[in-house]
Amino acid sequence: MNQDIYTQKRPKAIVIAGPTASGKSLLSVDLALALKGEIINADSMQVYRGMDIGTAKPTIEERKGITHHLLDVVDPDEEFNTALYRSLALPMVSDICSRGKTCFVVGGTGLYIKGLIKGLFDCPRTDIKIRETLNKECKEMGSEFLHARLRKLDPESACTIHPNDRMRIIRALEIIILTDSRPSDLKKSHGFNEDNLKALKLCLNVDREELYSRINRRTRAMVESGLPEETENLLKKGYSPGLKAMKSIGYRHMIKYLRGEWSIEETVYRLQMDTRRYAKRQLTWFRSDPEFIWLEPQDFDAFLEKTSKFLIETS
Repeated sequence: MNQDIYTQKRPKAIVIAGPTASGKSLLSVDLALALKGEIINADSMQVYRGMDIGTAKPTIEERKGITHHLLDVVDPDEEFNTALYRSLALPMVSDICSRGKTCFVVGGTGLYIKGLIKGLFDCPRTDIKIRETLNKECKEMGSEFLHARLRKLDPESACTIHPNDRMRIIRALEIIILTDSRPSDLKKSHGFNEDNLKALKLCLNVDREELYSRINRRTRAMVESGLPEETENLLKKGYSPGLKAMKSIGYRHMIKYLRGEWSIEETVYRLQMDTRRYAKRQLTWFRSDPEFIWLEPQDFDAFLEKTSKFLIETS
């Protein structure tokens, strides 16, 4: 492929997005093999070391020799967020393109993808006292109670956050308290119109029934492959169940099982259910973005055609 396409003003990135268990990892590896590419991870959980099974992190064998960036970046007790992700990923896109490689950004964390491509609006750092107060209130009254408060203060933001998404609800309320502004207004004023790179955004379109079946099968396979042991090992290393990473899907379920609060059958059932709910939220996020092109995951030729055409286009 003509090397000139990689030396244009804006570096190019091909985004391969989709809900959990849709087949992003394997598809992107095959595309990278066909187009001499490298992959930048865009999954907020795969950045953590020692959290492999529960995050469905691609194994060395599954990577097929393709270079993967931003996997195993931090320990479970270290801070990682969208701003840090962007600061690391953006120069990687430029570097990959400058070396004549095709850059793929692969994952299901919509906020990471949006932050990388469109930029981020400035918002205040976490205030520990405010966060502790809101966490205490959430524990006592429930996340739906705080979500109702957010709905009164910022209806637009509340519409984009699930009533059970405790962390995002608390963060939105924290921003309101610290800035006396609504997060939705801050987002509008920013505009998200940065153009540091040119992106082709492809999303895997999986039939809902098939997706849920995949999730159920993969969840059971994770448990059988050692997710309980992986979680127990993390706890033995001293990682608190209260950590953000340890409260994520899969690990919080295994902690309940290891404590004897749930049977293995109930654990698998709840994990499958919560993963399906998470996939539904991911789909809602990606469908709200008109820039995404939806393709069937089994149609490799369609992905290859769209990607090849994008790479030879001029900026």
